[in-house]
Amino acid sequence: MRRPWCEMILSSRLPRSCLPWSHCSFHSLPSPARASAMPPFRPSCRAFRALELPQTAASKRALHPTFFTSRQSAFTRRCMSDGAPKPKSDPLEEWRNPTPSKWPNRIRLLMLPFIGAIIYSMYTDTSIYQAEPPSIAEKDSVTKRENGITEQSPMRLRMEQFIKQHQKEIVAELEKVDGKKFVADSWERAEGGGGISCVLQDGNVFEKAGVNISIVYGRLPKPAIAKMRANHKALDPSVESLEFFASGLSMVLHPKNPNAPTVHLNYRYFETADDQGNTNAWWYGGGCDLTPSYLYDEDAIHFHNTIKQACDKHDRGYYPRFKKWCDEYFNNKHRGETRGVGGIFFDDLDETEKDQEQLFSFVQDCLSAFLPSYIPIINRRKDMPFTEEQKQWQQLRRGRYVEFNLVHDRGTAFGLNTPGSRVESILMSLPLTARWQYMHEPEKGSREERLLDVLKNPKEWV
Repeated sequence: MRRPWCEMILSSRLPRSCLPWSHCSFHSLPSPARASAMPPFRPSCRAFRALELPQTAASKRALHPTFFTSRQSAFTRRCMSDGAPKPKSDPLEEWRNPTPSKWPNRIRLLMLPFIGAIIYSMYTDTSIYQAEPPSIAEKDSVTKRENGITEQSPMRLRMEQFIKQHQKEIVAELEKVDGKKFVADSWERAEGGGGISCVLQDGNVFEKAGVNISIVYGRLPKPAIAKMRANHKALDPSVESLEFFASGLSMVLHPKNPNAPTVHLNYRYFETADDQGNTNAWWYGGGCDLTPSYLYDEDAIHFHNTIKQACDKHDRGYYPRFKKWCDEYFNNKHRGETRGVGGIFFDDLDETEKDQEQLFSFVQDCLSAFLPSYIPIINRRKDMPFTEEQKQWQQLRRGRYVEFNLVHDRGTAFGLNTPGSRVESILMSLPLTARWQYMHEPEKGSREERLLDVLKNPKEWV
C-alpha cells in the first residue's frame, strides 16, 4: 500500500534544502518579498501533536484554528489519519474528545488486593490503634499532680509520703546531736522514681551517718518473679515480667566514739502490678538493730524495750518472733556470731499476716519509735573518754559489719542487682573506716571478750 507523501518526508533523512517548502533563495529575500514568496505552511504530524494539551485540559474551551486554510486542514487530516481515510469532521475532534485509556482502570484493579490487605491488617492488628496502658509510675505522677495524697490514695503514695516526712524529722534531730548539717542529695531513676540521700561525714559525733529514702519503679524479670513466688503465691510465674514499686527509708549511723553504738534501721514497702496496672502482690519488711563495740546492758535494754512497746500495740507475738528473726538474719555465719545485740527484723508481711492497713500502721509505729530508742543512748555515750586501743577494737567490729553487708545482706544484693540502681546510696551503710587484723583474739576477761560471748549466744534483753 502506498504511504502518504507527508509520512515519507517525515521518515526520510533528506537535508532541509530538499524539503518542498525549503528554498535557499527564500531566506535571502526581504521581509515583504519573503512573505509573498513563502510557500503554504505545512506543519508536520509530529509538530502538530506537540501542541496537544493533556487529557485534564480537554474540558477547557478549545482553540479554533481559524488561521488554517482549507488546504492546510486537509493536509493535517491526512497526517493524523496514519494512511487510513476518515470521514470529514472537526479537524480537532481527536483532541477535543480523546479516547479514554483503559490503563487507569486496570491499575485500580491491580491495587485492590493491596488495599484490602492494608485494611485487614488495621482491623486485626490492635497495636495500630491501641496505645500501651500507662505504667504505675505514670499513674502515680498524675494522681499526685491532680489530687495530692489522701487516705484514699494508693498505698504506694501513702508510704512515700510517710517516709519523706520521717526522713526530715530524723535528720533534724540528728543535726541537733551532732551540731553539723547533713548534705541532701536528690536523684532520679530513668525507669521511674528516685530518692533523697542525706549524708553526714566527719561530724562532731558521727563519723558517717546516712538517712536515705528511695522510691523505685521498674520491671521484675521472670527469674526474680520465680524466686519471690516462694513467699508470695499471688505472683504469676507464667509472665515474662511484672511492674514493681519499692519504697523505703534506710538509715545507718556510725559514731566516732567507741562507747556509742552503731545503729541500723530500714522499713520498706514492695508491690507488683500486672500489665493493666492492677496490684497483684504486696508486702512490708524492715526492722532495726543495735551494734555496739562496747556493751552497756542498760543501752540494749532501753533499745529493745522501746521497740517492744511499739510491737505490742499491734500484736504481742510480734516482738519475740521478730527479735528471734533479727538474731538469725543479722548473723555472720562464717564467723559464728551475730552482727550486734539485735532488735527486730521481719519481711514478706502480706495479706496472709494481716490486712494492708493494719500492717501499714504497724510499720508507722515502729519507725516512729526510732528516735526515742536511740537518741537517749547516743547522748549518754558521745562524749565519753576512750583510748587508742578501744578505737582499734571499734575498727575491727566495723570490719565485721562490712562483712555481713557485702556477703549476707539480701537488701544490698537486691539493690546492686536492680537495673538503674544507685550504688552510692546502697553502699552508704558501710563505715568510713574499718580494719581487718589477722587472727585477732581479745584478752581473757576483757570487755571485748564479753561482747563476743553475747554475739555468739544472743540473750533476751526484756
